[in-house]
Parts: sequence; C-alpha cells; structure tokens
Amino acid sequence: METFRAVVLDESGASLKDLPLSTLPPGEVLVDVAYSSLNYKDGLALMGRNKVVRQYPMVPGVDLAGIVRESSDPRYEPGDRVVLTGWGVGERHWGGFAQMARVSADWLVPLPQGLDLLEAMAIGSAGLTAMLCVLALEDRGLGRDREVLVTGAAGGVGSVAVAVLSRLGYPVAAATGRPEEESFLRSLGAQTVLDRRELSAPSDKPLETERFGGAVDVVGGELLAGILRQMAYGTSVAATGLAGGRELHTTVLPFILRGVSLLGVDSVRTPLALRRRAWERLSTDLPRELLARLMQVVPLGATLTLGPAILAGRVKGRTVVDVNA
Repeated sequence: METFRAVVLDESGASLKDLPLSTLPPGEVLVDVAYSSLNYKDGLALMGRNKVVRQYPMVPGVDLAGIVRESSDPRYEPGDRVVLTGWGVGERHWGGFAQMARVSADWLVPLPQGLDLLEAMAIGSAGLTAMLCVLALEDRGLGRDREVLVTGAAGGVGSVAVAVLSRLGYPVAAATGRPEEESFLRSLGAQTVLDRRELSAPSDKPLETERFGGAVDVVGGELLAGILRQMAYGTSVAATGLAGGRELHTTVLPFILRGVSLLGVDSVRTPLALRRRAWERLSTDLPRELLARLMQVVPLGATLTLGPAILAGRVKGRTVVDVNA
C-alpha cells in the first residue's frame, strides 16, 4: 500500500506520520505536492489557537504547489503544474504539509509560465494576497506622485508588496516594528523605512497632513486608524490580515472629507478569474532575483517548531516548506 508523509494535527498536538493514500479526503484531483509554505494561519493552527482548525485530524498548510498525478476533471491532466491557495485547506480540508493532496479542481490554478514550483511557494498565499492588494489599489487609480505605504513590511505579505510596488515604479514607504530590517527592506526597493509606532501614535486630530498616495495594511487596529488620518485626497487603503486587531477607532472624516476608500482584501475565496490575473501578474512583476532574498527553505519536520516564531513576528520574508525533505 502506497503511503505518504504528512504533518498531522490532532487535539494533542502535531506530529509527522506516514499515512496510506486511502486516508486522503475526497476531491477530483490528486496532486504530488512539492512545496508548501508557512503562513501566520499555519502558526496559529500548529499552536492550537484561535480555532483556525475546524476538524481533527487535520493536515495544516494553507497552500501548496505540485504536479497533478490523477484527475477526474477535464481541466487538469497528469503532469500539469498547479498551485492552490486558500479555500480552507489546512483548516477544513487537508492542506499542504504533506507529500500528497486530494483537492477540488475548482480550487486549483494552473501555474503560469515563467514560475517554477519553488517560486510559486516563495510567493504562496502571502504573495497572492500582496498582489491582490496591488491590483485593488491600481484599479482605483494608484498614482506615483506620493509614497505608497506598506505596513508589516518585513513579513510575508508586506515584503512581496514592497518588491512588486517598487518594481512597478511606485515610491514605497515601508513600515515595520523591526528597525533592524531596514537594510533588507531597502534591498527590496523601499525608499523610506518607518517605525510603525510613529504611524500608530494616539492623536486627537481626525485628519493630519496628507502624506501617502495609497497603502497596503496587514496590521489593522490603531495602526490602520493612524494611516487613515494621513492618506491624501482620493486615495485608497487595501487592508488584509489585521494581525494587530480587528477594531478600528477612527472617524468618518477621512472617508467623507478626503474621499479615502478602505478596500478589504481576502485571498481565501477570491474568484478564479481574479486569482489567475494575480498569478499572471506575479509571474511578470515580481523580480525573480529578489525571490531568493525573500525566502528560506525548510524541511517538512521543521514546521513542528516554527509556529511560535512566526506568531512572534520573528520570521522574515517567506518560509517555504520542502515536503519531500
């Protein structure tokens, strides 16, 4: 009986196990997984927090890249290279921390030409989210006359957003709570590096000097409130993740007097057409030479110990999981 290795999470914790193919959940497409990546949600799942995992046992990993082995759906044939992000894998359906995955064909995206499987997971859910934020801003008329702010800039979403925006010619201000990462952020193309405490400092002013021509915010909370006060007229903030909190203590003045738009970006259930558009843009607009600087590659077993590090914000860039190592 053929088996595969996986990280299996149950009520008592996570462990590496060898499982028979018959244990895989249903789906039209069987994928030989090459890589996954470690995201914030994976860290929560591995630590048993926030009810990310909806059922047990569960194989975590909110994304994966691999090669189709079997398919009952005419859209995919054996040998096709595919990528999957979102759709509840690693939460409601077994995810990417395994050498095999059986999934719905509707969840997959054909890997664009110009990207290999390793690069796909160096991008992963975080990179897809970053590009969706950039697309949302561009669709609202993002300009180049003021800096575009990116918060959480040293993390997975933020670092990709900085690199893409810089490659496209936008002046980028990178905000981070880790000042030691300034040289890293400048290497990605940031023109300005800010301490995020400066932006989230309490203020009794509902509006401040118009400073930013757009923003990608992955933190939320008081930082998002501070950003809204400093947005220029007619600009937009693409908000996602909200690792710093869901509550927003602000006024209506940025929205009414300055016409600021707050754009919510959730990559989990993004329509397929928009996913494909984002992946195609990633294949052309994310500098290949920067991917090596954005990622570290770890073996499957390392995921068992990296959960606390990613939750504490100690993980820089993207952590790619080689599921066969």
